[in-house]
Amino acid sequence: MPLILDSPVESPSEDHIFDCSEERRRLHHEADVVVVGAGILGCAIAVALGRQGRSVILLEKSLKEPDRIVGELLQPGGVKALEKLGLRDCLEEIDAIVVKGYEVIYYGQEVHIPYPEEVVGGMDGKRPEGRSFHHGRFIRRLREAAMKQPNVTVIETTVTDVVKNGWTGQILGVESSTKGKKDYFFGPLTIIADGYASKFRKEYIRHTPVSRSKFWGLELIDADLPLPKHGHVVLGDGAPILLYQIGTHETRALIDIPENLPSASIANGGVKGHLRNTVLPSLPKCVQSSFSAALDKGALRSMPNSFLPPSTNKTPGMIMLGDAMNMRHPLTGGGMTVAFNDVVLLRDLLKPEAVPDLGDTKAVLRQMSTFHWRRKNLTSVINILAQALYSLFAANDPHLKALQRGCFRYFQRGGQCVDGPVGLLAGIIRQPLVLFYHFFAVALLAIWIVLCETSVWRLPAALMRSVRVFWKACVVIFPFIFSELRS
Repeated sequence: MPLILDSPVESPSEDHIFDCSEERRRLHHEADVVVVGAGILGCAIAVALGRQGRSVILLEKSLKEPDRIVGELLQPGGVKALEKLGLRDCLEEIDAIVVKGYEVIYYGQEVHIPYPEEVVGGMDGKRPEGRSFHHGRFIRRLREAAMKQPNVTVIETTVTDVVKNGWTGQILGVESSTKGKKDYFFGPLTIIADGYASKFRKEYIRHTPVSRSKFWGLELIDADLPLPKHGHVVLGDGAPILLYQIGTHETRALIDIPENLPSASIANGGVKGHLRNTVLPSLPKCVQSSFSAALDKGALRSMPNSFLPPSTNKTPGMIMLGDAMNMRHPLTGGGMTVAFNDVVLLRDLLKPEAVPDLGDTKAVLRQMSTFHWRRKNLTSVINILAQALYSLFAANDPHLKALQRGCFRYFQRGGQCVDGPVGLLAGIIRQPLVLFYHFFAVALLAIWIVLCETSVWRLPAALMRSVRVFWKACVVIFPFIFSELRS
């Protein structure tokens, strides 16, 4: 005979559930999701999953405000993704600067490239805007957002290894060191987002990052930029130079220096000698005094410019994301835009309605396969564009120089010759075929310029050179297209 109670049993309150989840995270180190790395992607995915009711532990080796020279410009497509995640306010109170487009300076000639007014998926008919800022301040705001989320617990600890099921190979969590003591954190899903120097990439991803140059950074004070609220790309005989404001008084200068560059050798004064003797004279006159003052101050820092094609996550119980999984040259400032859009997509694919139990590894892996191919409309565009543009802007042979000049002349034509490329770069136009069209339009224009500048009696040689220019264009872009398809 069933037992009949005089009054119904009260279900646990929402506050009680939160308290139990918090206790489980803090005391037992158990959660639905363990996220390694409280950077751009780690913080965003922790907040996104936490808001869906998942219990999340976010691990970071140092919660001090970071100080980096990249990850300082967020394209309009990244700003839009940040809004979708409900994190738009993280751009406030950090002295962020509005970015309205670019100014490209080619051997002293300037062309203005504003973000397009009307594009596919246009933003309410207005010109979209990006933001530039001090990287550390933005990270601080993202971490504050994660700490305010009731379902997220942020812990300072150094993750040293993953915990793996010896029979199935499934990742069960991570091992770490907290104040010198060994620690463990467990969850049915572990997300690795430990950045460009990931200690876990080698074991779980078959690709290896390729780096052939470094960005050397200076912080200019009260620099007089040719076009305020715009990123500046300076092109000349050497590799590209980037200039953009990151605060009311601060401007970032990033100088690309390829490996084994003769002008940066020890005999020529090293990197400082290259900056003073080669870079300084090529800058706009209005910037030279602040650049020279920053150089005298001597606060030089560098970051490798790496390329790493994306990989499908196939390890049960683990997802690798961000720079740990996919990198491109930072010339186009697309890294954070890719990261935030990845979080938007992953949030929707792993929502409780689609995957009720994150311990269901087959369901998670199915969604990760979908994630890998669905993200390509945006990420393949940004990845290929960044690598192809760098090849042209850092041109080091006559055929690449011809393509570089063709690219600048293409921008000078205005209209769709500007709106299309900058819409791709901004993360607004998400159509790989549009990138393919504009790239080869540049190549054909470069060939036309070569032919137009050639006298009739030298036309056979010009035709041969045109073939080599077109071949060089194919050599530049197709390996990156194939890397996207292979992965």
